Amino acid sequence: MHITQGEFAVGTDHELVISTLLGSCVSCCLWDCEAGVGGMNHMLLARPSAGASAHTLSGINAMELLINELIKLGARRDRLSAKVFGGARMISGLSDIGAENAAFTKAYLEAEGIPLVTESLGGCQARNLRFWPTTGRAQQKLTDVRLRDAESHAPLSTGNAIELF
Repeated sequence: MHITQGEFAVGTDHELVISTLLGSCVSCCLWDCEAGVGGMNHMLLARPSAGASAHTLSGINAMELLINELIKLGARRDRLSAKVFGGARMISGLSDIGAENAAFTKAYLEAEGIPLVTESLGGCQARNLRFWPTTGRAQQKLTDVRLRDAESHAPLSTGNAIELF
């Protein structure tokens, strides 16, 4: 099952593998080994958009939705463990939303008392991620391609006056 920005998936099937592709986004993989249930989310932003209150943070919503679905399937909040991935800085010179997403996720887990077992955060490469929710097994592959920008390399050109960086 593949998820994208703003989505999450949970399951109890031993055959289920949840996957996603991360850049500056962060995925939090949570599981309850005793109950054999787990899930993963894909968080785009951990800060509110203009005019939003602190209670509508997309990161908090993403975490609570995931946790609530796990509890519905038999998980207990006090038995959850976490693995966190992503938060890369994909283009230098722009705001580092990846670092903000990573910091939010780690702070949330700490505040909720959910142990962070593994993390792979930051850097400047995208990650392909696979997660087996019933066991907590996770696998990531860093992409070979780094995005280039005007600060570090000449821009890429498509040949029709459009520049990609």
